[in-house]
Amino acid sequence: MSGLPAPAHRRRGIWVIAGTLVLLGVVVVVSAGTGQVHVSPAEVLGSIAHHWHLDLGPLPADQQGENALWVSRFPRIVLGVLVGAALGTAGCLLQGALANPLAEPGIIGVSSGAAVGACLMFVVSGANANGWAVAGVAALFGLITTIAVYVLSMRDGATSVVMIVLTGIAVNAFALGIIAYLTTVASTASREQIVFWQLGSLAGAVTWTQVQVVAPLVVAGVAASAVLVDKLDLLALGDVGASALGVNVELVRRQVIVLVAILTAAAVAFTGIVMFVGLIVPHAMRLLVGPRHRLLLPASVVGGALFVAAADLAARTLTSGELPLGMLTSLIGGPVFFLLLRRSAKTGW
Repeated sequence: MSGLPAPAHRRRGIWVIAGTLVLLGVVVVVSAGTGQVHVSPAEVLGSIAHHWHLDLGPLPADQQGENALWVSRFPRIVLGVLVGAALGTAGCLLQGALANPLAEPGIIGVSSGAAVGACLMFVVSGANANGWAVAGVAALFGLITTIAVYVLSMRDGATSVVMIVLTGIAVNAFALGIIAYLTTVASTASREQIVFWQLGSLAGAVTWTQVQVVAPLVVAGVAASAVLVDKLDLLALGDVGASALGVNVELVRRQVIVLVAILTAAAVAFTGIVMFVGLIVPHAMRLLVGPRHRLLLPASVVGGALFVAAADLAARTLTSGELPLGMLTSLIGGPVFFLLLRRSAKTGW
């Protein structure tokens, strides 16, 4: 693919993004119609059209179908799309800023920090832990941990890729130790909540209010990320090369770390930790659309949304009960990433 001329790269990238959007739409419609109350795809589309004041398509046969769509399923689906888009964007940004396709949002400590905050709330509040309080404290601890990683990685007023990665590993290990301690001192009910939160799930995402909290953060984060695409391309030349072309490398890294922290904190606040999305989605999209961030960023946004939406549909339907979303993304993501890694080793990054 590297041998294709620039217009061919762009056309292929646009087709990949368009195809991913179509697949996302199909998954959303199927997911909305799947459940104890079955709603046909035509009725799902008709219901959406009527909510947009368009007299198109049939409506669900009864009010129960309408309630199933708009009270429980669509809020969950939309939040899943937002979570996937946020994690895909965060992974794309971090891989670009660190010039490392193996980087992922958790490396800067935001996920482990959020987990510490959530676990602390479960231990303190027990079975009565308020979901909004857990989400708020988790997001706050995620941001604080990210700031700690950045500050600790600084040397002579600047950071390096190696220092950020190594500091992130150390801080993550420390956070995991805190989580292990909190798990041992927690009550049985709190321990179950801790484990469930760490596995990640959209099961608790049943209100539009949660969507209204997460959506502005994700939309703003993605929009701000689009401003950095050209600078991220130049960072691939290395710190010295990018600086020679007028890029303030340290400033760009700070901006990326802030954006990644906000996007990831918003993603995990209500759902818990969802693994591998920020790692494999940008990596896979890079193989499809190339390394230019003008295409890679939107492809990662749409690809992340598709991955989480499809994984959540599978989590709800594969068994009689509901599988944890984070567990399923890990089971899918691990083998897929290994295959991508093998392919990249043959063709180069």
